[in-house]
Amino acid sequence: MRSTLGKIYFIARRRLLWFYRYRQLTTNKSDEKLPHCIFAHQSVLLRKLKNADMQLHHNKIINLRLAAACINGIVIKPGETFSFWKLVGRPTAGKGYKEGLVLQSGKIAQGIGGGLCQMGNLLYWMVLHSSLTVTERWRHGYDVFPDVNRTLPFGSGATLSYNYIDLQVTNNTTSTYQLLLWLDDEFLQGTLHCSQPEANTFEITESDHCIQHQWWGGYTRHNKIWKNKTCKTTGEQTSELVTQNHAVMMYEPLISQGKQQAE
Repeated sequence: MRSTLGKIYFIARRRLLWFYRYRQLTTNKSDEKLPHCIFAHQSVLLRKLKNADMQLHHNKIINLRLAAACINGIVIKPGETFSFWKLVGRPTAGKGYKEGLVLQSGKIAQGIGGGLCQMGNLLYWMVLHSSLTVTERWRHGYDVFPDVNRTLPFGSGATLSYNYIDLQVTNNTTSTYQLLLWLDDEFLQGTLHCSQPEANTFEITESDHCIQHQWWGGYTRHNKIWKNKTCKTTGEQTSELVTQNHAVMMYEPLISQGKQQAE
């Protein structure tokens, strides 16, 4: 009974916090692009994965296009907070969302709206290259795919699940920011714009990367993600620890990786 009441309290508390936060979140869009492009990024739409139905990948593109339309042009003024789920809402079949790939306890499954984590990854990576503050981000607890054609540090994405696993970004600066999202034939595209030139440059790096063989026979992967800032006028440099990642690997690491870990 106590366990059940505890779960009810937890859910009720989350819902109350959800309502409170959403009263302050931005929903303002503008067709006029802000003048200064701070950062741009793109990610491949179709990747062939082992034992994955390619139709689910094509469905993912439909899902990404629907979600991008909800976010494209959103303006984040000083003091405002961006929330992915506030803008996108529940992805349902009635809105046109299709069955796509989702991760459940480290395994590939399918569900309505699957594939939106790709957009969460892109948004998070862009925001890290700005003076905006990430106020809610959830990391993946499983490392599902090997590093084939990986171009970003491990653990530099953001997972999403309606409605309690969100990506939220607060503007604590005196400038206004704007997110633009669109899809072309090959990529999910995104740019981050600002009303003023960015005063700093940013580089995102990882450290302390390691793979550990656990007592239960599997492997876990760990690293730290750093945000390195350089002031354009003074040259002053600072480093901020963004996150520490700890994930269960759902595949066998390469022999070379195992040897590096043993050394």
